[in-house]
Amino acid sequence: MGKISPVSIKYMVFANFEAVGALEKPDVIGALFGQTEGLLGSELEMRELQKEGKIGRIDVELKNEGGKTTGEIKIPTALDKAETALIAAAIETIDRIGPTDAKIEVKKIEDIRGEKRGFIVDRAKKLLAGIEGGGETREMADNLKEQSRLEKLQDYGAEKLPAGDLSGEEIIVVEGRADVVNLIKNGVNNVIGMNGTKLPEGVKELSHTKNVTLFVDGDRGGKLIARNVCDNAKVDFIAVAPDGKEVEELVGKEILIALRRKIPASDFFREERNERNYREREYRRPRYEENRGYREREYREERIEPEGENRTKEMDESEKKKIKEVMAGIEGTKSALLLDSNLELIRDVSSTSISSSIIRSRKRIFAIVIDGTVTSGMIRTAEEKGVKVIAAKNFGTTETSIKLMSL
Repeated sequence: MGKISPVSIKYMVFANFEAVGALEKPDVIGALFGQTEGLLGSELEMRELQKEGKIGRIDVELKNEGGKTTGEIKIPTALDKAETALIAAAIETIDRIGPTDAKIEVKKIEDIRGEKRGFIVDRAKKLLAGIEGGGETREMADNLKEQSRLEKLQDYGAEKLPAGDLSGEEIIVVEGRADVVNLIKNGVNNVIGMNGTKLPEGVKELSHTKNVTLFVDGDRGGKLIARNVCDNAKVDFIAVAPDGKEVEELVGKEILIALRRKIPASDFFREERNERNYREREYRRPRYEENRGYREREYREERIEPEGENRTKEMDESEKKKIKEVMAGIEGTKSALLLDSNLELIRDVSSTSISSSIIRSRKRIFAIVIDGTVTSGMIRTAEEKGVKVIAAKNFGTTETSIKLMSL
């Protein structure tokens, strides 16, 4: 019979059993092989899996007392989690061991690798501490700091929601456990996860006594979650991860920037609605308007000219240098800066709401600096508002009268 290497073991199935009458270990093991035969097909036949080394040596501990036999069964496997769960469910169908009636109940399936990882980390810390010279103290300090932060992770309420320290007046609500862990690792402790997209009762109750900031992923799913939570709980602010990113993958700087840019929930949905309406208008616009677009823009620019703040001269080298410095300052943030004719900041916006921000701006925008790709829709909106310069790394189109600076 094949053996399984201890190194290959992934999961351990723990099960208890109870039977009427006195039994021996071979009776139990015989029932495991015999009564599961044919249940899961040839690929998950326990006897064959053990020959192939995918199931290890089955350990049985039993005790005969008062005319009954009780005990524990341990089954080590090198299968994946789904196959291991099927094996565990199959042994619960056994109703006889030897000549007597019996019942088997699986208590848990343990990931052995997690235990190994814990041992490896602890042992590595001891070995690191013993290295002569002690040149890695900074790394050790950072590691210990991270470990101490993660100790603040707790289960909140009857729903056992992953959470940090919720004792303050303000809390941050995120989607899942991975989001909570990432925020705590980066020093944001007042956080709680919903364990999915459905709003838990625990979070709903907290929203009545706390100031709530909902922190969602920077995609369509994040907006849908925001709508669902706001429809069912009191949310004060909404923060959004950079476009296309999830909260769990953000680094510390991105987390702080996103939270600093949180906006009232009512403004969030107003901006989303304005941007959606703009996209719909652009999609439905008749093609003949595109053909006469340049003529209409010329007329609008002539009409705006007397309002002031308009420039006709080209940017000099110092101004181009300033634009590049501004771009370097927002790199990696997926945001955009709207600048006036003196290259002073008008507004700092998310790259997902550039078009709507251009439309709503009361000040004349001379230049836009964008960390991301500039779409044809953004360029069309900028043309209509008289923007002269757009600086970015990538452009979806170059067919425009606006000066495009590739950085």
